[in-house]
Amino acid sequence: MLAAVDHVQLAAPPGSEKELRAYYADVLGMTEIPKPPVLAARGGCWFQAEAVQLHLGIEEDFRPARKAHPGLRVTDIEAYAARLAERGAPVTWDDNLPGHRRFYSEDPVGNRLEFLEPLRVR
Repeated sequence: MLAAVDHVQLAAPPGSEKELRAYYADVLGMTEIPKPPVLAARGGCWFQAEAVQLHLGIEEDFRPARKAHPGLRVTDIEAYAARLAERGAPVTWDDNLPGHRRFYSEDPVGNRLEFLEPLRVR
């Protein structure tokens, strides 16, 4: 029986770790977590915020995920979108999901990310 999502893995091109660290740690506010040594030898990096883990793995024939994406739930979505925009990340609002505020962004290698927050029912 499935219990939870352990992590989401996205691909990245060789040599992009510095840009990934700047985005996922500095822009998104995640913490880099160590990879096991056998996996660290392959490159890439892992990040965590609370129970959310994103793994960025190196792919030689890299193509960014333009449609496929993780959906990341946030709190205070307006402030979070402002944080990304202030740090130069694209923020594209989308009002097409009933009951939610959401926007899309892209990491520095072009992977699509969705950020959403359920609307409070009054």
